[in-house]
Order: sequence, then C-alpha cells, then structure tokens
Amino acid sequence: MKPKEMKKNIKRPPTAAGRRVPQRTCVACREVKAKRDLVRLVRTPQGDIEMDATGKKEGRGAYLCPRRECLEKALKSKQLENVLKCRFTAASQERLMKNGQELLKELSGKSQ
Repeated sequence: MKPKEMKKNIKRPPTAAGRRVPQRTCVACREVKAKRDLVRLVRTPQGDIEMDATGKKEGRGAYLCPRRECLEKALKSKQLENVLKCRFTAASQERLMKNGQELLKELSGKSQ
C-alpha cells in the first residue's frame, strides 16, 4: 500500500456534526482522549509553568487527565519535565500540585 493510500484508510472519531475530534495523549498514563477531556499545562516563553484552562496560551504544552493520580505520576516520574523541556524546583512542583488539586476539585464539582 502506498503512503497516500494508508492516510486515507485512517479512521478518526467524528463528532455529532461529522467533524473529527482533536485527540491528545496524557503525559502520565499515555491514554489517548479528546483534547477537551484533558487539562493542558504550558511552559510560557518566560519559563513559568501554568495550568491553561483555555488551551490557547502561548508556549510549549503538555496534556494530563483530570485525575490526581496522573498529576502526581507526571511530577514524580519527571515525565512532565521531559515533555515541557524544563526543570522544576521544589517550590514550582508544590505550586503545580496545589493548583492542580484546586483545578481537579473544580472540575469534579462541574461534572456532578
């Protein structure tokens, strides 16, 4: 099969309107989900790490499942550092953990 033919055979999940849904992979658990179902972390051009609720902030991004286990695993195993291509200080890790837990509480409150 030629490369062009292979691309045509790839099936993507359509939305209700028949358009494809952007897919992203969680840095920690490696699960592929719809982009909207994941939380984006971004390393800004200034070098700060922030939660990106809009998904449109400028900078290098990484996606995580909205679960505490994924956030903890990504920070402890340094997967997030590798993806964002930076090093975390103890203070920045603590701040990310705190912000992440607040965001997870907020997200779990919306889903109920």
